[in-house]
Amino acid sequence: MTNQNNVIKFYSGEQIPVELHKVRMVQKLFLKPIEERKAAMEEAGFNTFLLSTKDVFLDMLTDSGTNAMSDNQISSMLQADDAYAGSQSFYRMEKALREVFGKHYVLPAHQGRAAENIVSQAFIKKGEVIPMNYHFTTTKEHMELNGGKVLEIYADDALQIKSDKPFKGNIDIDKLKDVFSTYGKEKVAFVRMEASTNLIGGQPFSMQNMRDVKKICEENETMMVLDASLIGENAWFIKQREEEFKNAEIKDILLEMCSYADLVYFSSRKVSSTRGGGIVTNSKDLYMKMRDLLVLYEGFLTYGGMSVREIEAMAVGLNETCDETVISQSPSFIAYAVNELDAAGVPVITPPGALGCHIDAMGFLPHVPQTDYPAGALATALFIISGIRGMERGTISSVRDENGDDIPADVELLRLAFPRRVFTLSQTKFVIDRVKWLYENRELVGGLEWVEEPPLLRFFMGRLKAKGDWPEKLMAKFKEDFGESL
Repeated sequence: MTNQNNVIKFYSGEQIPVELHKVRMVQKLFLKPIEERKAAMEEAGFNTFLLSTKDVFLDMLTDSGTNAMSDNQISSMLQADDAYAGSQSFYRMEKALREVFGKHYVLPAHQGRAAENIVSQAFIKKGEVIPMNYHFTTTKEHMELNGGKVLEIYADDALQIKSDKPFKGNIDIDKLKDVFSTYGKEKVAFVRMEASTNLIGGQPFSMQNMRDVKKICEENETMMVLDASLIGENAWFIKQREEEFKNAEIKDILLEMCSYADLVYFSSRKVSSTRGGGIVTNSKDLYMKMRDLLVLYEGFLTYGGMSVREIEAMAVGLNETCDETVISQSPSFIAYAVNELDAAGVPVITPPGALGCHIDAMGFLPHVPQTDYPAGALATALFIISGIRGMERGTISSVRDENGDDIPADVELLRLAFPRRVFTLSQTKFVIDRVKWLYENRELVGGLEWVEEPPLLRFFMGRLKAKGDWPEKLMAKFKEDFGESL
């Protein structure tokens, strides 16, 4: 008999997560001296996206395509059917998607944003609005490029940094009703729910909230769309935090979640630990509106721009998403890091969410104004003193208005992603240690300014520089405290 919550008690009383897997393949890492880390950061234009992995110690930039694959996934790739059309690999993936998501029609895509592009082109008309619990960067771009307007209708306390609210990813039901009253159902393209809200700390929504949203959608004859990229973690949080589901199986929670959505799209880089993506629905009408776009943009219907080897691994990974020992590993390590940092006074998003540990950069660096990009500065500083690559999720990840002024992000976060089954406890403790040191020396960190700024999705390829000589001062303090230690 398995422990429902995978709780392991230590005789010592210590509370630490335990890896419920063993490591059978390893990749060597290098922790370079601080002088080389600082030089690498300068070469990358103070943008962690532009760092080379040869300079990175712990890569916590993202969990997209960086999750560890299982032995069963890797072995499944050897049976791939290399056919352009009608591949048996596709039919095995189709079967897994039908079983896990409960949807009949399947459209494969090469990644989540490709699926998002097809959904946006098929279902958004100019002047329509799309209410959602929160946007993602590519989501907003795709929808606006197709003439839509994103409406974020989260609860008033969703952006509160320190909180005990278990479902900060909920849609505010009263605000959703107001959207339909204000715009009319004919101007609402669809309602989107993201599991779990990436840009505000990986916060989940509850099953009850999803039921309430579905009811309003039905009353207004409006489609409900689910971004299921982190649905496994959202299901795990429902099991942990929603009393009704404490004894439910993850697979049953997943099926109920998907039953409320008319259309589900996902990045398999997250949900099944493989590269790729897809769209599923039970509606033939919806399927037919997207089918030709998929062939135009992605490839034929039975591969959608994906390698058949990835298709095979996705089929296995989808089923593993229903395994609680698999899906709980990342959230448990995130919770450990968040709780340790919170106890030390470091401002982090609570309660712990999915995807990563999110540090509040404005609370961490209150002396750095938002116009100087504190989340980007914090990402830079952490890499210099540790070799840890995180991701800025703040105003650099935002856009400019029609006058060319920055639209400040609602929150300035440094995201430290925890890909599934990748990092060990000692590496996690290293992260905690270096963040604590940086927090004690936070007054040394300054801001950033643009050198080269792309007009779209600038956080991917933009280049910045430090305002002043604060990286040199930070390096000097590190060497004073750690000597020649890395």
